[in-house]
Amino acid sequence: MMLGVATLLEAEPPRIARGMGEFWIPQLPFVNWLASRAGALVGTPENCTQLLEAGECVMVFPEGVRGMNKTFDQRYQLQRFGTGFMRLVLETGSPIVPVGIVGSEEQQPGLLNLRRLGRVLGMPAFPITPTFPLLGPLGLWPLPVRYRIHFGEPMLFEGDSADEDSVIEAKVEQVRAAIAALLEQGCAARTGIFR
Repeated sequence: MMLGVATLLEAEPPRIARGMGEFWIPQLPFVNWLASRAGALVGTPENCTQLLEAGECVMVFPEGVRGMNKTFDQRYQLQRFGTGFMRLVLETGSPIVPVGIVGSEEQQPGLLNLRRLGRVLGMPAFPITPTFPLLGPLGLWPLPVRYRIHFGEPMLFEGDSADEDSVIEAKVEQVRAAIAALLEQGCAARTGIFR
Protein backbone atom coordinates (compact mmCIF):
# COMPACT_ATOMS: atom_id res chain seq x y z
CA MET A 1 0.00 0.00 0.00
CA MET A 2 2.81 2.41 0.89
CA LEU A 3 4.54 1.83 -2.45
CA GLY A 4 1.29 2.49 -4.31
CA VAL A 5 0.81 5.77 -2.44
CA ALA A 6 4.42 6.80 -3.12
CA THR A 7 4.11 6.21 -6.87
CA LEU A 8 0.91 8.22 -6.96
CA LEU A 9 1.99 11.17 -4.80
CA GLU A 10 5.74 11.41 -5.39
CA ALA A 11 6.52 10.02 -8.85
CA GLU A 12 7.13 12.37 -11.77
CA PRO A 13 4.75 11.95 -13.50
CA PRO A 14 2.39 10.44 -10.92
CA ARG A 15 1.58 6.79 -11.64
CA ILE A 16 -1.04 4.41 -10.36
CA ALA A 17 0.79 1.19 -9.55
CA ARG A 18 -1.22 -2.02 -9.75
CA GLY A 19 -0.23 -4.79 -7.36
CA MET A 20 0.09 -8.44 -8.28
CA GLY A 21 -1.10 -10.61 -5.39
CA GLU A 22 -0.77 -14.26 -4.47
CA PHE A 23 -3.44 -16.74 -5.56
CA TRP A 24 -4.77 -17.22 -2.02
CA ILE A 25 -5.54 -13.52 -1.37
CA PRO A 26 -8.99 -13.56 -3.04
CA GLN A 27 -9.99 -16.36 -0.66
CA LEU A 28 -9.45 -14.32 2.52
CA PRO A 29 -12.52 -12.53 3.90
CA PHE A 30 -12.23 -8.72 3.93
CA VAL A 31 -8.67 -8.87 2.51
CA ASN A 32 -10.09 -9.90 -0.88
CA TRP A 33 -12.45 -6.92 -0.85
CA LEU A 34 -9.70 -4.50 0.19
CA ALA A 35 -7.21 -5.83 -2.37
CA SER A 36 -9.65 -5.57 -5.27
CA ARG A 37 -10.71 -2.04 -4.24
CA ALA A 38 -7.02 -1.06 -4.16
CA GLY A 39 -6.60 -2.30 -7.73
CA ALA A 40 -4.65 -5.47 -6.98
CA LEU A 41 -4.97 -8.44 -9.30
CA VAL A 42 -4.13 -12.10 -8.91
CA GLY A 43 -0.54 -12.41 -10.11
CA THR A 44 -1.10 -14.58 -13.18
CA PRO A 45 1.20 -14.11 -16.17
CA GLU A 46 -1.84 -13.22 -18.29
CA ASN A 47 -2.98 -10.42 -15.94
CA CYS A 48 0.53 -8.99 -15.69
CA THR A 49 1.14 -9.15 -19.45
CA GLN A 50 -2.12 -7.33 -20.19
CA LEU A 51 -1.25 -4.54 -17.76
CA LEU A 52 2.31 -4.15 -19.05
CA GLU A 53 1.21 -4.13 -22.69
CA ALA A 54 -1.31 -1.41 -21.79
CA GLY A 55 1.53 0.70 -20.35
CA GLU A 56 0.45 0.25 -16.74
CA CYS A 57 2.83 0.41 -13.78
CA VAL A 58 2.88 -2.99 -12.06
CA MET A 59 4.19 -3.80 -8.57
CA VAL A 60 5.73 -7.25 -8.37
CA PHE A 61 7.36 -8.74 -5.30
CA PRO A 62 9.63 -11.49 -6.68
CA GLU A 63 10.13 -13.14 -3.28
CA GLY A 64 6.43 -13.99 -3.27
CA VAL A 65 5.17 -15.69 -0.13
CA ARG A 66 8.77 -16.40 0.94
CA GLY A 67 9.16 -12.68 1.65
CA MET A 68 6.06 -12.55 3.85
CA ASN A 69 6.96 -15.56 5.97
CA LYS A 70 10.20 -14.22 7.43
CA THR A 71 10.73 -13.95 11.14
CA PHE A 72 12.21 -10.83 12.71
CA ASP A 73 15.76 -12.22 12.72
CA GLN A 74 15.51 -12.61 8.91
CA ARG A 75 14.32 -9.06 8.20
CA TYR A 76 15.80 -7.44 5.09
CA GLN A 77 17.44 -10.70 4.04
CA LEU A 78 16.06 -11.23 0.57
CA GLN A 79 14.75 -14.71 -0.08
CA ARG A 80 15.00 -16.56 -3.38
CA PHE A 81 13.37 -14.68 -6.26
CA GLY A 82 11.11 -16.38 -8.75
CA THR A 83 11.91 -16.04 -12.45
CA GLY A 84 8.44 -15.40 -13.85
CA PHE A 85 8.70 -11.62 -13.58
CA MET A 86 11.88 -11.60 -15.67
CA ARG A 87 10.29 -13.75 -18.37
CA LEU A 88 7.39 -11.26 -18.55
CA VAL A 89 9.80 -8.32 -18.74
CA LEU A 90 11.65 -9.92 -21.63
CA GLU A 91 8.38 -10.76 -23.37
CA THR A 92 6.93 -7.24 -23.06
CA GLY A 93 10.11 -5.14 -23.20
CA SER A 94 9.17 -3.41 -19.94
CA PRO A 95 11.76 -1.75 -17.67
CA ILE A 96 12.23 -2.78 -14.05
CA VAL A 97 12.55 -0.09 -11.39
CA PRO A 98 14.10 -1.74 -8.32
CA VAL A 99 12.64 -0.56 -5.02
CA GLY A 100 13.93 -0.99 -1.47
CA ILE A 101 11.25 -0.58 1.21
CA VAL A 102 12.58 -0.10 4.73
CA GLY A 103 10.18 -0.15 7.67
CA SER A 104 7.73 -2.76 6.50
CA GLU A 105 9.53 -5.63 8.16
CA GLU A 106 9.24 -4.05 11.61
CA GLN A 107 5.57 -3.04 11.47
CA GLN A 108 4.50 -6.55 12.53
CA PRO A 109 7.64 -8.41 13.59
CA GLY A 110 7.23 -12.15 13.16
CA LEU A 111 8.27 -14.28 16.11
CA LEU A 112 7.52 -17.58 14.41
CA ASN A 113 5.51 -19.00 11.55
CA LEU A 114 3.08 -21.89 12.02
CA ARG A 115 3.12 -23.18 8.43
CA ARG A 116 1.04 -26.29 9.14
CA LEU A 117 -1.75 -24.26 10.74
CA GLY A 118 -1.60 -21.87 7.80
CA ARG A 119 -2.04 -24.76 5.35
CA VAL A 120 -5.05 -26.03 7.32
CA LEU A 121 -6.56 -22.52 7.02
CA GLY A 122 -5.75 -22.36 3.31
CA MET A 123 -2.94 -19.84 3.71
CA PRO A 124 0.78 -20.24 2.98
CA ALA A 125 1.70 -19.05 6.47
CA PHE A 126 0.34 -18.27 9.91
CA PRO A 127 2.71 -15.75 11.51
CA ILE A 128 2.81 -15.18 15.25
CA THR A 129 3.71 -11.61 16.21
CA PRO A 130 3.96 -9.90 19.61
CA THR A 131 0.31 -8.85 19.25
CA PHE A 132 -1.28 -11.51 17.01
CA PRO A 133 -3.15 -13.76 17.72
CA LEU A 134 -2.99 -12.64 21.38
CA LEU A 135 -5.08 -9.49 20.73
CA GLY A 136 -7.29 -11.08 18.08
CA PRO A 137 -8.09 -8.85 15.09
CA LEU A 138 -6.58 -5.84 16.91
CA GLY A 139 -3.26 -7.68 16.80
CA LEU A 140 -3.18 -7.11 13.03
CA TRP A 141 -2.85 -3.36 13.56
CA PRO A 142 0.71 -2.39 12.52
CA LEU A 143 3.24 -0.75 14.80
CA PRO A 144 3.86 2.97 14.04
CA VAL A 145 7.12 2.53 12.13
CA ARG A 146 8.48 5.00 9.61
CA TYR A 147 8.69 3.80 6.04
CA ARG A 148 11.56 4.75 3.77
CA ILE A 149 11.15 3.89 0.10
CA HIS A 150 14.21 4.01 -2.14
CA PHE A 151 13.82 3.85 -5.92
CA GLY A 152 16.71 2.67 -8.07
CA GLU A 153 17.48 3.48 -11.67
CA PRO A 154 15.35 1.70 -14.29
CA MET A 155 16.88 -1.54 -15.53
CA LEU A 156 16.39 -2.74 -19.11
CA PHE A 157 16.94 -6.34 -20.15
CA GLU A 158 17.16 -7.97 -23.54
CA GLY A 159 16.82 -11.59 -24.51
CA ASP A 160 14.34 -14.33 -25.15
CA SER A 161 11.69 -15.04 -22.52
CA ALA A 162 12.06 -18.75 -23.34
CA ASP A 163 15.81 -18.80 -22.52
CA GLU A 164 17.24 -21.49 -20.27
CA ASP A 165 16.64 -21.04 -16.54
CA SER A 166 20.34 -20.31 -15.94
CA VAL A 167 20.25 -17.34 -18.36
CA ILE A 168 17.07 -15.95 -16.78
CA GLU A 169 18.39 -16.51 -13.24
CA ALA A 170 21.53 -14.46 -14.02
CA LYS A 171 19.30 -11.51 -14.98
CA VAL A 172 17.13 -12.03 -11.90
CA GLU A 173 20.28 -11.91 -9.75
CA GLN A 174 21.08 -8.44 -11.14
CA VAL A 175 17.66 -7.22 -9.96
CA ARG A 176 18.10 -8.93 -6.59
CA ALA A 177 21.51 -7.27 -6.11
CA ALA A 178 20.06 -3.84 -6.97
CA ILE A 179 17.24 -4.27 -4.43
CA ALA A 180 19.65 -5.57 -1.77
CA ALA A 181 21.81 -2.46 -2.25
CA LEU A 182 18.77 -0.18 -1.85
CA LEU A 183 17.74 -2.00 1.34
CA GLU A 184 21.27 -1.72 2.73
CA GLN A 185 21.34 1.99 1.90
CA GLY A 186 17.93 2.53 3.52
CA CYS A 187 18.76 0.61 6.69
CA ALA A 188 22.08 2.48 7.07
CA ALA A 189 20.43 5.89 6.65
CA ARG A 190 17.83 5.56 9.38
CA THR A 191 18.37 6.42 13.02
CA GLY A 192 15.57 4.25 14.42
CA ILE A 193 12.55 2.30 13.27
CA PHE A 194 10.01 4.74 14.78
CA ARG A 195 11.76 7.92 13.56
